[in-house]
Amino acid sequence: MATIKVLLADDHPLILEGLRATLTKRGMRIVGETGSADEVVGRFRQCRPDVLVLDLRFGQGATGLDVARALLSQQPEARIVFYSQFDQDEVIREAYRLGAAAYITKNQPPDVLAQAITEAARGKTYFVPAIAERLALLGVRGDGSPRARLDPREAEVFVQLASGLTNNEIAERMSLSSKTIGVIAQAIREKLGVQRTAEMTRLAVRYGMIDP
Repeated sequence: MATIKVLLADDHPLILEGLRATLTKRGMRIVGETGSADEVVGRFRQCRPDVLVLDLRFGQGATGLDVARALLSQQPEARIVFYSQFDQDEVIREAYRLGAAAYITKNQPPDVLAQAITEAARGKTYFVPAIAERLALLGVRGDGSPRARLDPREAEVFVQLASGLTNNEIAERMSLSSKTIGVIAQAIREKLGVQRTAEMTRLAVRYGMIDP
């Protein structure tokens, strides 16, 4: 197989440096790097890599999921390997649902990432065994995530409630009345079977809807 060309996208310089050294040591060629989510699509077109190694979180801006969605809408053949510290089931499933070739958490050995990149370059989808098992269980048990159980407006309100905002603050942000937000909030509590804000926060963190 020809040398695999890799584009790295992560907003932590030390992670980029480590990835560069690790993958170069394993015979791969780093054709580009970026620490900005907004630059990824442009850099991909410029560098034409075989595989993009993509972080999930880039500060307060677009997420890796947003980047993948934008890139794959323009270049469906793009091969993306997510490399992230986040391992919530819903986040991982969404990454694969979007079309990712692999999702590797940063606590995995370097050889696992290298294997995922190699498989991605071959046009295959790669699953770490533990993640494959978790996704299989989700398929059997059903999706208990708030995203699956709430409509889009309820999900938007849920995230803001879980982040600690009051009904009045949410109403102002969404240009709705406080009474309307109250009705939506009650519907959310009934659908999810939770009452306290702390319970919402735990759910939102568990499913990757807000940061821990």
